Amino acid sequence: MRRSGRVARAALRRVRRTSSRVPDRAGAILYDVRARPLVSAWKERGRRDLVEPFAGVVDEVISRPQAGVVTFVPGDRERGRDRGHEPAARLASALARHWGLPVARLLARAGPSRRQAGLPRTERRSNVRGLFVARAPVTGAVVLVDDVYTTGATASACANALRRAGAARVDVVCLARAVR
Repeated sequence: MRRSGRVARAALRRVRRTSSRVPDRAGAILYDVRARPLVSAWKERGRRDLVEPFAGVVDEVISRPQAGVVTFVPGDRERGRDRGHEPAARLASALARHWGLPVARLLARAGPSRRQAGLPRTERRSNVRGLFVARAPVTGAVVLVDDVYTTGATASACANALRRAGAARVDVVCLARAVR
């Protein structure tokens, strides 16, 4: 095992021991001062080696949803280029392997948007309203994966797009959830 992988797993164990568990299916850990640096390293600084440990935590905390497919919140193309990866897509792929489910890119962005970080709740909702569209008709139950759940605006916009396309149920699963 690479040294960076061992260091990441050790840091994640510390976060798991000290961060409270979220009492619903939205997130596996709290997005608090202990988790934020590790999640940020994965999302913003290219620590792709953290996806498997993160998927393991989600799998440990959140039982396998009764769904036929796993999808993810599509990232902004420009931010994906800057980051060198799309965190929600990577987490969705890892979770799909853990749960024995297929992963599919069911959603697309209809255009650009401002970053959600720093926006108040009402602006977050209007910022993503109509932003996501299904790429094709959807059937059955879907697991929607995102990295961090803050106000729920992004997850709601994506779930609405999936339901408009025919999804019978959408279960939202995230690594971390901010509690306000």
